[in-house]
Amino acid sequence: MDSHFFAYMYRLRYIERWSLMRNVVKENVAEHSFHVALLTHVLCTIANEEFNRNIPTDRIVSMALFHDATEVFTGDIPTPVKHHNPKILSNFRDIEQMAAERLLDMIPPKLKPVYEPLIDTKSGGMDPELKRYVKAADLLDAYLKCVTELSAGNKEFGSAKKQIEHSIQELNMPEMEYFLKHMAPSLEKTLDELSEE
Repeated sequence: MDSHFFAYMYRLRYIERWSLMRNVVKENVAEHSFHVALLTHVLCTIANEEFNRNIPTDRIVSMALFHDATEVFTGDIPTPVKHHNPKILSNFRDIEQMAAERLLDMIPPKLKPVYEPLIDTKSGGMDPELKRYVKAADLLDAYLKCVTELSAGNKEFGSAKKQIEHSIQELNMPEMEYFLKHMAPSLEKTLDELSEE
């Protein structure tokens, strides 16, 4: 029997993000997953190299790569909709779990133990401290999206940027502060400005 798992993973590129907002640059879930994996990698690297932590970077980056895999079935539900009230969020989590189970049923049995902790949020395979880095990278990608849109003159993302900045502060992660100070400002520059330096 054929496994359709990766055929579905490739379909993440058809699911658009930020559907309630006017976007200068469209973004899909596959792009977002790649960016979150990149940001997870750099946050873990900063943690290890600048703050002498012992974070398993490769493992957490794998988690990041699959963090939105279930959206191939659920779509990208905007945050204001998901978090409108606790009942909606609880129902969405149930739907997300059903989507995870459907995906896992597509994976050949011998491969399933590798992918289950990456996709099934209820499997208990993800250490909360490690998940924190994926959550931080996910938030950071949303912040960078806001910065990019605002730099392109799209004021639609002004309020979202302020809300995300507040959430970033609540994380209280020195790795995030390091990235925002030393790396994030470059994303506000044009190609010509980047080339001049």
